[in-house]
Amino acid sequence: MLLVLSITIVHGQKLYSTRTGQMKFNASGGVEKIAAVNNQVDSKMIDKTGQIVFSVLIKGFKFDNQLMEDHFNENYLESTKYPKADFKGYISNISQVNFTTDGKYNITAEGTLTIHGVSQKITVQGIMIISHGTPSINGSFKIKIKEYGITGLYIGDKIANEAEIALSVSY
Repeated sequence: MLLVLSITIVHGQKLYSTRTGQMKFNASGGVEKIAAVNNQVDSKMIDKTGQIVFSVLIKGFKFDNQLMEDHFNENYLESTKYPKADFKGYISNISQVNFTTDGKYNITAEGTLTIHGVSQKITVQGIMIISHGTPSINGSFKIKIKEYGITGLYIGDKIANEAEIALSVSY
């Protein structure tokens, strides 16, 4: 996997950026596996303030089954009308992360997740790993599908009421 790395220094702050993060989701509710992966997550983070943004194109999610991918884009996420999802917020305990010392740091991100044109405040736990001064972030969380205005015949049956989302980003 080719990593795109951009570090900008502004007023003593570093802006970390990547366009090659990975997001997976799993909404399997019955016998059939309903899961996809997107390897084009765009993310930016400022080390001093903890400001963080994740953005993903909905059509970038790839399924094992092409018909399922088509239904996901056309009937559920309506990716033509709502082409992207994003999270904008802050790592509330960024002061506990030492960007000059290799290690694993528990982090908490608080902000707004927007999916399908609906915005909700969320808090997510994750881990930031610092290796040779370069951060990476891993985390997972669950969302209630209907709370984001996503409707469909099979939600609660073949499709779970909650989707688990896993995120992995290396800056």
